[in-house]
Amino acid sequence: MSLLLSYVLLGLSLAAPIGPVNAAQMDRGLRGGFWNAWLLGLGSMAADLVFIGVVYFGTVHFLEVPLIKTFLWLFGCFVLIYSGIDAFKGAGEQNLMRGGQTETLSKSFRTGFLISISNPLSIMFWLGLYGSVLAETARTHGTKELLLYTCAILAGIIAWDFFMALTASSFRKLLNGPLIRMISYVSAISLIGFGLYFGWQACLVLFR
Repeated sequence: MSLLLSYVLLGLSLAAPIGPVNAAQMDRGLRGGFWNAWLLGLGSMAADLVFIGVVYFGTVHFLEVPLIKTFLWLFGCFVLIYSGIDAFKGAGEQNLMRGGQTETLSKSFRTGFLISISNPLSIMFWLGLYGSVLAETARTHGTKELLLYTCAILAGIIAWDFFMALTASSFRKLLNGPLIRMISYVSAISLIGFGLYFGWQACLVLFR
């Protein structure tokens, strides 16, 4: 049980560091409420499942091809800058009335999926993390244990996404309009900043 709990905590530690998904969740929670932020987190986790499948089925070596790396960085750059600009406009135009939503739940889910699936850092992170979990579990246990530990990691990620959605939507109810807009602007700027960083990384790979 203690080993299983350690994998849940590992999932929490994976999701907790400040990054594009957390910034986008904060923005969606402030503008749209709990469900928009929650669905964005679930969309991101759907991308994590894709990464797990890529590592599990051994196709990850394709991601090491420079052309593929460049495409991923550039795609991530586009998605993050687009999301940041969208969030920036939404922060200025948002309806601060209780219960107002700025986008559909399905769009929030798609945004979370695209932000995460286009993040090469996530891909490399899952390669290092899940690759090591896969190797160790295959050496000492079996397929059932691997599935159990994978679910524990995902449970930790879900728990953090729930916490972020709850926190952002609570801020929406407690804070006044100008402060909410200011936080939304900061979240939007951070998304654009991450996008510019991804674009810089693409240039480094392309012109190396």
